[in-house]
Amino acid sequence: MSVQSAYDEWSHTYDDDPNVTKELDQRVTAEVLGTMRGKLALELGCGTGKNTASLADRFESVVAVDFSAGMLRRARENVSAANVTFLEADLLKRWPCADRCVDLATINLVLEHVADLTPVYAEAARVLRPGAQLFVCELHPFRQYKGTQARFEKQGQTVRIPAHRHDVSDFLSAASASGLALSQLREWWTDDDRQGAPRLISFLFQQSA
Repeated sequence: MSVQSAYDEWSHTYDDDPNVTKELDQRVTAEVLGTMRGKLALELGCGTGKNTASLADRFESVVAVDFSAGMLRRARENVSAANVTFLEADLLKRWPCADRCVDLATINLVLEHVADLTPVYAEAARVLRPGAQLFVCELHPFRQYKGTQARFEKQGQTVRIPAHRHDVSDFLSAASASGLALSQLREWWTDDDRQGAPRLISFLFQQSA
């Protein structure tokens, strides 16, 4: 099953399935972005909109993108903010924004499904205005080393969505190659797995002035 078709299938139960990784990602995003404000936010891989409404409260306009029609359908049902535009688009192709117009770009729990990070960071560098930021929050590589990947249950069977392992250095190297500078790196646990490997890793990268 392809990544796109898997998320189309998962969209039917995504919001109802217990998922501590998704819940932690939502908390992390709110904490890291804090009181950040701006004119335009670009959300790549918006899913069913778990972070979209929060972005809409902080930015004048939000463009929320996903390549799963099923996920976008649920997102439109979940988020009614008038300043949000939902678009179906592929992260690996040209993003639906002009050069240097975005104040914040976000990518959450998406890049494990991308083999080569280079074109993603190159597009981020293209659309971010000088001084703007890229926020990335992903499954921690330590979890990937143990075989963890995005998955869901369908008719009693576990569906594992195709994934690629990325080391911390892969995120940093791809950003540096695109001219984005690291401004923050943090690791995250839930209360229940504090003694184990971090569940998520987040980055803030900044566009050069």
